[in-house]
Amino acid sequence: MAEGVEKDSRTEEATEKRIRDTIEKGNLPFSKEAPILGSLLASMAFTVFAARDVSNTLVANLRSTFENPTQWDIENGADALHFLQTIAIQCGHFVLPATGFFIVAGIAASVLQNPPQINMERIRPKWSNLSIASGWSRMFGVKGFTEFGKSIFKFGAVTLIVGWLLSRRLPDTLKTMFSDPLRLPETLLSLAMQILSIVSIATIVLVAADLLFSRIHWRRDLRMSKQEIKEEMKQQEGDPMIKARQRQIARERNRKRMMAAVPKATLVIANPTHYAIALRYSREEGGAPTVVAKGTDLIALKIREIAEANDVPVFEDKLLARSMYDHVEIDQMIPQQFYKAVAELIYFLQSKSPARAGAA
Repeated sequence: MAEGVEKDSRTEEATEKRIRDTIEKGNLPFSKEAPILGSLLASMAFTVFAARDVSNTLVANLRSTFENPTQWDIENGADALHFLQTIAIQCGHFVLPATGFFIVAGIAASVLQNPPQINMERIRPKWSNLSIASGWSRMFGVKGFTEFGKSIFKFGAVTLIVGWLLSRRLPDTLKTMFSDPLRLPETLLSLAMQILSIVSIATIVLVAADLLFSRIHWRRDLRMSKQEIKEEMKQQEGDPMIKARQRQIARERNRKRMMAAVPKATLVIANPTHYAIALRYSREEGGAPTVVAKGTDLIALKIREIAEANDVPVFEDKLLARSMYDHVEIDQMIPQQFYKAVAELIYFLQSKSPARAGAA
């Protein structure tokens, strides 16, 4: 009951992340009928391109083996084993080409449906496969009834096709009993080709429907509830509370780092209570003055307090402080448009305090 309610709540199409994660786990839509069609096509290809040659070769080898039994001196187990190995090799020349056709067809049937990938998740044991409840739902669920319907369709189609074809070919087949025996293989090959061709056509229809159904069913199983979509978005974007806490910690660290750099500043430009910008300038270091701290309101007051406690000159210039605040960044040199105004302050500071000028 709970599972049914959960499925009813999944009304939203799967997100790209959900689809991507599912594919990475190896859960892909797959038609079980496609390999069957591949086997039928492989049988047809083998019958058309290789069956006659390998059959004639097999018949010739077996005839050479059994028409001259005196060539085999079987006196012990080793001789019997050698004889059986020879027969097996001769039969293998017939079986191996047919097996090759089936292997190629099976691989193609899988690769054409989905790109190949190595995924250990598919072969990992799952306890749900041993669950009676899960097995019961698979057998009597929508998928189970669909598989049952496909089996009924295949059985009925093959029965009707084979029955109809044999009823039509029965007179010609019976005539081969009174004709040259060498014509029998050709008659059987022709009959097999007709059966395989008609069954393959019916199977193509079944495979097309099964491919469509498997993808629709796969998409439906991936549907998500609105709550699942919200949780996924939260995971991708991060928990807002955690992100806010991280930003707060980052701001506190930057604030502490700024305050620790204020005593090393050359001067502070302030708007009495609202803005404060601490600059450092040194001839040895080169370049323009660098911003070591800036802040507004309480932070600005704290910068002024630390500067005054460490004998760092504070210049009050409302216009310059406000205009600089929006255009400067911590640990970066001041923009060129402020060179003249700041240079005048540094020159005034150096001329007033030779000791500090030497340090600067």
